[in-house]
Amino acid sequence: MKILKFGGTSVGSAERMKAVSGLINDGEPKIVVLSAMSGTTNNLVQIGEKLYQNAYDEANALIDALHDKYKQVVDSLYQTDEKKKQALELITTHFDYIRGFTTDLFTVHEERAILAQGELLSTALFQFFLEEQPIPSVLLPALNFMRIDENEEPDLDFISKNLKAELEKYPDTNLFITQGYICRNTFGEIDNLKRGGSDYSASLIGAAIDASEIQIWTDIDGMHNNDPRIVKNTHPIAELSFDEAAELAYFGAKILHPSSVLPAKLKNIPVRLLNTMQPEAKGTTITSERAGGGIKAVAAKDDITAIKIKSGRMLLAYGFLRSVFEVFERYKTPIDMITTSEVAVSLTIDNPKHLEEIVAELKEFGQVEVDTNQTIICVVGDFIAEKSETSFKVFEALKDVPLRMISFGGSKSNVSVLVNTTDKVKALTLLNEHIFERSMANA
Repeated sequence: MKILKFGGTSVGSAERMKAVSGLINDGEPKIVVLSAMSGTTNNLVQIGEKLYQNAYDEANALIDALHDKYKQVVDSLYQTDEKKKQALELITTHFDYIRGFTTDLFTVHEERAILAQGELLSTALFQFFLEEQPIPSVLLPALNFMRIDENEEPDLDFISKNLKAELEKYPDTNLFITQGYICRNTFGEIDNLKRGGSDYSASLIGAAIDASEIQIWTDIDGMHNNDPRIVKNTHPIAELSFDEAAELAYFGAKILHPSSVLPAKLKNIPVRLLNTMQPEAKGTTITSERAGGGIKAVAAKDDITAIKIKSGRMLLAYGFLRSVFEVFERYKTPIDMITTSEVAVSLTIDNPKHLEEIVAELKEFGQVEVDTNQTIICVVGDFIAEKSETSFKVFEALKDVPLRMISFGGSKSNVSVLVNTTDKVKALTLLNEHIFERSMANA
């Protein structure tokens, strides 16, 4: 069985939903994971913000506007009056539910319930459309089998057991529709896998049932060798290893959620990145095999904060780094990059939520410097020690860009540098010119 995930733009209109139905109706067994329609989750976040502020009139205006958008989708999506009536009743139920929070207490628990409405709406509307065609399918509620544990990590044993139980109810069905992103927590409350979590849902579902393949359908033809929004003449990468894809996803390649690689890697399930708008394009295939050498791609991760701790006590001090890391552990703040010297340690974080508290504790060890508005540039490829010319190309390209930090040697697949965000475009452009464009010219 294959897992096919379609993102928000792939189901962002009636026309796009119709196109997706054509892509999945081939008789092969599959589970189709859908995101919310594009823009919906952002709208729901805005509604939640107004509810937190007790700005009920503004919240109701946002709810009405989103409701009207869905009414237009219903009018365009269905041909029969019966299905239009059924769909209108469905969306009215969902939006009445959301409006209910304008007269009641609103907390983080209610916010998560509101954020789930996008996926619940898109999957129900899509299922109604399949029924109208008719295309035999079953809607599987993700809230029946997707769960995270007390550490907000997916409970794969629970997911596998309960998903298989759901599938066994329909032995003669080949096509299943379910929601991405949403789940329940250990208390049974509605929760989610954070933004971009539909990719993660697809990978977890694939791992839970040992799928033959996981397909991630978006609006771009695979993972590109550089950011196509910034750099001209980029191209999709035909093949990547799991490690290479994970590095690129974590360090800024928006096409793939960073967490979604690991479940597929652990079960050795191939992942294909495909384009809903150009289904004939080959896209990118991610497997356990490393295909080819050299530099594969570049990605950039913004909103990075660099922290430098300088202390004379660090020299030959046993346990110093452990004490530093324990500060970040207490505040559940992951570290991206780290470099050390005899008297200082520099590191980066991408979540400044507890920055003030972290800095206060770090000052007990010495002088602390904080730089915001930083960007990590990640260069992915074959960086084994014997191929020194590969890393030379990177630093030659960036010789005119001030580098705040360099991380080299921790991975065979990655060289990362930290630059001011104002230098990001320059760095990406120079890397493209010196590495990819020269390689093509010399080919």
